[in-house]
Amino acid sequence: MNFNGIDFDTYFKHYPDANGYFGKYGGCYISPELKEAMEEITASYFTICKSSKFIAELRKIRKEFQGRPTPISYLERLSNHIGTGVQLYVKREDLNHSGAHKINHCMGEALLAKYMGKKKVIAETGAGQHGVALATAAAYFGLECDIYMGSVDIKKQAPNVARMKILGANVVEVTHGLATLKEAVDAAFDAYSKEYKTAIYCIGSVVGPHPFPMMVRDFQSVIGVEAREQFTGMTGELPDAIVACVGGGSNAMGFFSGFLNDPVEIYGIEPHGRGAALGDHAASLKYGEEGIMHGFNSIMLKDENGEPAPVYSVASGLDYPSSGPEHAFLHDLGRVKYDVINDEETIDAFFALSRLEGIIPAIESAHAVAYGIKLAQTMGKGSVLINLSGRGDKDMDYIIEKYGIR
Repeated sequence: MNFNGIDFDTYFKHYPDANGYFGKYGGCYISPELKEAMEEITASYFTICKSSKFIAELRKIRKEFQGRPTPISYLERLSNHIGTGVQLYVKREDLNHSGAHKINHCMGEALLAKYMGKKKVIAETGAGQHGVALATAAAYFGLECDIYMGSVDIKKQAPNVARMKILGANVVEVTHGLATLKEAVDAAFDAYSKEYKTAIYCIGSVVGPHPFPMMVRDFQSVIGVEAREQFTGMTGELPDAIVACVGGGSNAMGFFSGFLNDPVEIYGIEPHGRGAALGDHAASLKYGEEGIMHGFNSIMLKDENGEPAPVYSVASGLDYPSSGPEHAFLHDLGRVKYDVINDEETIDAFFALSRLEGIIPAIESAHAVAYGIKLAQTMGKGSVLINLSGRGDKDMDYIIEKYGIR
């Protein structure tokens, strides 16, 4: 499939390029010391992670520990409730061990750390799902684990904080700035710069300096590979559209990668939060401009001084002022359509999926469900496959406190 001059038959051979760029986005904008560490990780990835021994061990872990493959569920009652004839399906990443897609790349990154002889993994987390997944991986491989988390998110995501601690992780509270995901990334990178010889940074999304956007995408691509095979096996055809939420964008990029070369409409959904005013949303691809932060060039939300702007989302895992460089590239290319869903639409979808299908989604994933419902209402026929990136156990207390039981 050729799209705007890009041959998607060979896309993954050429993107990113040798310097970590997807078109003009990506790269590695970091200190010389950390650049040396990134080069070590890149070299290790291309030698270790491409070996049959590594691949066999990771496949065994995914099958016997994670619970892969995760299934696709047909949402019959929700589809009938919408009543347009469009059929909705979800890829059940919420059924992964630890409750979300994050463990797909965390087990890969921790396995790489083991092969590299590292003793510790360091990471940031927003909603806590990445932190729980990495704490799980660290416990599995016998590694030390430091997780940096903003104090705002610690309060919102108390169940996941408890899980991380029970798994043996050291949860480091970040109190400066807005004390959310961006500040957690800042703090984690600062800590890593002091420990990179004995530790590895395990970033939580397809963001950061090269090789992280590529590595995380590749580890997450299992979602798209499985989903494509499962959906065609269930229905005999491809879905008409696929939908995933986008913060940094790891679940989406992994999901999309299985369908980029197919005649399928692809939608990435950002959080519109409380509205269009700066500070009321985290929709960087809709409202942002080109800029560098956390070691990579992408599309980001900026304040009046050109610095990363304050952001907000009801979903702690989506409140990040930029998006992965590959998402920025696919946005400019037009291969993926990026749109927004606000808090109220998200919470309505959260309760609709829970009540009609017995599936309680993560608030992050509910953004994608909300858009899938909205999309189905505009289509006369066909099918929509939604990536349900995580389960909502972590969000229960927050939902009840803020919204009650609807």
